[in-house]
Amino acid sequence: MPCERKPMRYGHSEGHTEVCFDDSGKFIVTCGNDGDVRIWEGLDDDDPKFITVGEKAYSLALKNNKLVTASSNNTVQIHTFPDGDPDGILTRFTTNATHVTFNSSGSRVAAGSSDFMVKVVEVSDSSQQKTLRGHEAPVLSVTFDPKDDFLASASCDGNVVVWNIKEQSQLISWPLLQKTNDVSNAKSLCRLAWQPGTAKFLAVPVESKVQLYERGSWDHVSTLSDDLLTQLVNVVAWSPCGQFLAAGSVGGSLNVWDVSSKLCVERQKHEKGFTVCGLAWHPSGSQIAYTDTEGCLGLLDGLRTSTSNSTNTASKQAAVTKPAKDYDALFDDDDDDRVMDEGQSDTNSPVKKPIAGDDDDDDDDFLMPATGRVRSRAILDDENSLDTGSLKLGQEKCGDDDDTGSGVVPAAPLVPLRSTYEGPMPTPPQKAFQPGSTPAHLTHRFMMWNSVGIVRDYNDEQDNAIDVEFHDTAVHHAMHLTNTLGHTMADLSQEAVLLACPGTDELASKLQCLHFSSWDTNKEWMVDLPQGEDVRALCLGQGWVAVATSALMIRVFSIGGVQREIFSLPGNVVCMVAHGEQLLIVYHRAPGFDGGQALGVQLLQFGPRKRQLIHGEPLPLSHRSYLSWLGFTAEGTPCYVDSEGVVRMLNRSVGNTWIPVCNTRETCKSKSDSYWVVGIHENPQQLRCIPCKGSRYPPTLPRPAVAILPFKLPLCQTSTEKGQMEEQYCRSLLFSNHFSFLSSSGYEIDEEAQSQSQKDQQELLMKMFALSCKLEREFRCVELAELMTQKVVTLAIRYASRSRRMALAQRLSEIALEKSNQIQEAEPEEEEDYSSVRRPSGSGQSEAAQGRHSSQRYQEEEEEQEEEQREEEEGQEMETDEASETKKRVNPFAKEAVSPMKTNLTPITKGGRANPFKVLGSGKPSSASGQPRVTNILDNMTTSRKSFPLSGPAGKQNKNTVLKPLAPRPKTKTQSTLLQMSGTKASNKKTQQNTQPTADGQKQPEAPPPASPADNTENKRPKTGFQFWLEENRKSITADNPDLEETDVIKEAMGRFRTLSAEDRLSWTERAKTGDAADLKKRKRAEGGAEGAETEKGQAEADENSAKKKKSLDPSSKLSAFAFNKN
Repeated sequence: MPCERKPMRYGHSEGHTEVCFDDSGKFIVTCGNDGDVRIWEGLDDDDPKFITVGEKAYSLALKNNKLVTASSNNTVQIHTFPDGDPDGILTRFTTNATHVTFNSSGSRVAAGSSDFMVKVVEVSDSSQQKTLRGHEAPVLSVTFDPKDDFLASASCDGNVVVWNIKEQSQLISWPLLQKTNDVSNAKSLCRLAWQPGTAKFLAVPVESKVQLYERGSWDHVSTLSDDLLTQLVNVVAWSPCGQFLAAGSVGGSLNVWDVSSKLCVERQKHEKGFTVCGLAWHPSGSQIAYTDTEGCLGLLDGLRTSTSNSTNTASKQAAVTKPAKDYDALFDDDDDDRVMDEGQSDTNSPVKKPIAGDDDDDDDDFLMPATGRVRSRAILDDENSLDTGSLKLGQEKCGDDDDTGSGVVPAAPLVPLRSTYEGPMPTPPQKAFQPGSTPAHLTHRFMMWNSVGIVRDYNDEQDNAIDVEFHDTAVHHAMHLTNTLGHTMADLSQEAVLLACPGTDELASKLQCLHFSSWDTNKEWMVDLPQGEDVRALCLGQGWVAVATSALMIRVFSIGGVQREIFSLPGNVVCMVAHGEQLLIVYHRAPGFDGGQALGVQLLQFGPRKRQLIHGEPLPLSHRSYLSWLGFTAEGTPCYVDSEGVVRMLNRSVGNTWIPVCNTRETCKSKSDSYWVVGIHENPQQLRCIPCKGSRYPPTLPRPAVAILPFKLPLCQTSTEKGQMEEQYCRSLLFSNHFSFLSSSGYEIDEEAQSQSQKDQQELLMKMFALSCKLEREFRCVELAELMTQKVVTLAIRYASRSRRMALAQRLSEIALEKSNQIQEAEPEEEEDYSSVRRPSGSGQSEAAQGRHSSQRYQEEEEEQEEEQREEEEGQEMETDEASETKKRVNPFAKEAVSPMKTNLTPITKGGRANPFKVLGSGKPSSASGQPRVTNILDNMTTSRKSFPLSGPAGKQNKNTVLKPLAPRPKTKTQSTLLQMSGTKASNKKTQQNTQPTADGQKQPEAPPPASPADNTENKRPKTGFQFWLEENRKSITADNPDLEETDVIKEAMGRFRTLSAEDRLSWTERAKTGDAADLKKRKRAEGGAEGAETEKGQAEADENSAKKKKSLDPSSKLSAFAFNKN
């Protein structure tokens, strides 16, 4: 195939230059580093038309009068041809696209980019895009399968990958190339090319050869080489007929091979020896245009691909003379020759494929011999591939290829004789990786980024070193280590740095530990693994080290280097992490299918009691995804992230299930963006990660900034108020599970955070209850009430009563009684160790209430000291003794050690005496915090913490924990005796109404007669400063206003008391403290003189209370305490 090499001519400025022909072959189109696309009518065209597409143009493709270019503004643009009018932007990347190409029909464009992405875009509708993710470095080249099923791409990560376009999944990956970190540093562009027409072969330039891979089986079937070709092959291009393959090399060599014979039929050399970076065949096959890295354009002319090959035998020349339509005789002659040839042919030669029905008569002559060679060799090669047990995607389509090969191949009936597998194909198993690290082929990379610090590796021509940096320099100062052993894996804890390197033929795999927290002088130890066993994953626990090896084993060492444990894994390890005493291992439990990974997980706990918590259960992943990060939260809960950005966390309360708690893809602005997770916190709820623009890994320099993402459970209808509250409640429950785990494991827990978490949960339940009431979903209200604590159920009863939902309040009262009984059953245990620190068990609503009891007991001591100060600052809460009592007890979250029901029923009975709903109109202040009483019952949830302590200290002064009123009135007998019953609300209310007028004339220090054992033993609460002031000034107030009723007297007294200075009010409070002891003595002296009258009066009241207790057993009376006072 002698040809003429035309002189080179200047086309563009120095730099990468590409070339192509239009469909008719009339124009040569080039693009270059100057950002222009030039349209030449021939090599001699001195005034080519040009189109400016950007500052730089990296690649171009032309089909159906559509010109597509990849420019420096990170876009893939489309222009009309030859007019050059802009026709829009097909797609965008986060960095520049490196290569673009059309499919055979011109309906799609594929583009590869430096952000590791490959995109397939529909030309007619650019919104129809498919993104192929999987490369770990910039993409070098892309090429379409002529049948539009597959796409091949080459990358700087060293891999050539074949993708299934429809499923957006990898079919196969070949590690053929040298790894680099950027296209500019790549030694070869590795421009792939698929054989046109039949698509039988994929040509891959590898070093100084071109390797051919068979479509369907994906086997390497042949290598094209030339003894005179010693430089790296940069680009390859098929002739339009598919029989010849041209290649341009780094050294300027131009070679053309006849693929059927594997002979080099043409050799040319660049006139100056520059690198050839662009190749294009003329549609007729008679010319090859090429460009170099200096921006020049050249042409090889006179390629006689339409004539017989010099290597063809006489039988082929005879075939050429036959009529073009006489196909049967043509192929029969050729078959006869080839059958005799087969035994002499090279068994490693490629599986030849006929050209797909080419309409050009000129091409028929070299279809003939190629077909004969294909048929005979295909049988042998297919048998060999079956012998190796290689069942690849698309083997069944290989038979289809024979059918489409010009429609005349008689070998097609042989296909059914082969046994084919048509089921789902296995997915390539995910390689082992270290969570928190970036790919090992990068010259500058993160070996580890976790909550302790950062380990960086610098591996370039000047230096190979490891830098260790701690977030908290109090742990240790930064370290600089020389990486002489070539460590590729690392982990970091507050005790040590752990490093490992793979083994070689001469050296074993090594594990090195820098135990910087050791108190002795030898802070480093090293272990050699057995020969042939390599470290695959490693991690650091608290006082121990774990290593997973290629021998499917886990080796556990102490932090000082003592070998402690060894056990086998069921499959190859994927990754492994540790936290405290926990070890989490993920491994391949089986081959994955349909693009997914079949992973298993084990969770082990070391320490004093070794046990396995998760026994190899499957690890859930998103569809067609793989594991990208594995770790523990700061509180010790296992969690992981898959390649789809879904974060899942272990839910220990529901049988060790995995719950999705966040989807990082939802917060990405672009499809090519991602988040690189570095840590997770449960309290506060934070997902700590690094935003990566257009990539999956962050660069080492400049140091990336850490962002914080919120968690969100994927519940239904989270756009509605109900869905939002449900999501918040479920998330709060999930993120509080660690309290019980840490408690059961013997760790200290944050009691205040646990109490706040439980309070938040009850607030959310109450809000959902109120919303369900508004929506008239009473059954749902009962469901929510069952999740509440007993005190919050009381608040729900009150809300239901206000809403006139008596049937609901009736059912809620039954739930309240049941919960009260549960708490009372647990009270003896609380009484025994009243002052000891109790840790809640962490499950059940009654346990949540117990946790709230314990957390507030600690506050009572402080609140006892602060009570008087609060009374002065919040003076308006002291309306009367009974009003003050009402305000102090309205808090549903208030705690007492024995009888919580007392606090729940008391505020409701007060509502009968001094109607809180009627007072709203007169503006009577009744809130403990000094705010006007609010009608929204939910506001009590936020003010409860202030109002509770007022009743707490008095109860704590004695071992007896019965609640006592502010003033010793006879009603306390009723209050004390009704608390063990569910129907006491009505009688309590009526008794208090009856005793109120009679109590007006009494002196405060007088004690009620002993009506019950509880009253005999209880000590009355100390009086406040306001009560003392009222005792001494009541007469003057009544004298000035003789017509005032009792409530009006109280109002007047409150007004006068407020006018006093702060010093005067404080002095009255001090007198209340000192005068309490004197009151006690007075009561004792008065007891003897008035014994007879008081006993008689007490007996009458006891009889009345007895009758009312019996009456209150009627269910209808239960609700009277919650209903409105209609008067």
